[in-house]
Amino acid sequence: MKVVLMSRDRVLVDESGRLVRLDEAPAGARSPHGGPLVLGTADPVGVLEWPDADAPPVAGVFMGLRASLGALSLEESRIAGRARQLLEWRQHHRFCGRCGTETRLETSSALRCPSCALDHFPRVAPAVIVLVHDGDRALLGRHRGLPPGMYSTLAGFVEPGESAEDTVHREIREESGVAVDDLRYLGSQSWPFPHSLMLGYLARYRGGELVREEEELEDLGWFPRDGLPTIPPPVTIARTLIDAWLEGRHRDHREQG
Repeated sequence: MKVVLMSRDRVLVDESGRLVRLDEAPAGARSPHGGPLVLGTADPVGVLEWPDADAPPVAGVFMGLRASLGALSLEESRIAGRARQLLEWRQHHRFCGRCGTETRLETSSALRCPSCALDHFPRVAPAVIVLVHDGDRALLGRHRGLPPGMYSTLAGFVEPGESAEDTVHREIREESGVAVDDLRYLGSQSWPFPHSLMLGYLARYRGGELVREEEELEDLGWFPRDGLPTIPPPVTIARTLIDAWLEGRHRDHREQG
């Protein structure tokens, strides 16, 4: 079985940016809390932790998952993303939150407290990501932490008691001040930063003046099709939403007729 190495939120890649798969575990690599982590069934891959991201055991470099977008293949991205989420879960649930006893791996998806029998499962945090449009223009924002000059769609986490659609309306109102309707779900993407599931929507502008949420957004504005700024790469769901709008998939039957 091949082995891949993770160091915190970084994965070992070669000089071309592809995932390094080793034939055996290098000395110094360690299993995550609870025991070995194995991903996949048809062609399983073992995942081990490496203690020093600045000193890989073989030729290559530990690259952050955001930086690896577009370099890793879809399969490699899924391996790295799932590994990141499961390692984060094991690292953050080493001890029971109810009684403080060290947890043990019960199954591949449960850490159990041997004292009070409480099971701890991997956390997945749902979030919505939305391309707001008025037909001819897209509403894009510059989030803090994006590469220089890049704009993206608006997003936010689902709060307790909300449906995903409730979150779309609330987040768009909070971040931009506008109201939306005609919500269209397009798809989802696992987003291991560190454990989100992004639910992608198109939404039509209904009204209101732009009021930027200054703590989260450095800039916010309407952009026409022929005047888009730098946007996220194709492997992201944000880009999938933008491309869907550019392809006309936002149009309803009235516009098409």
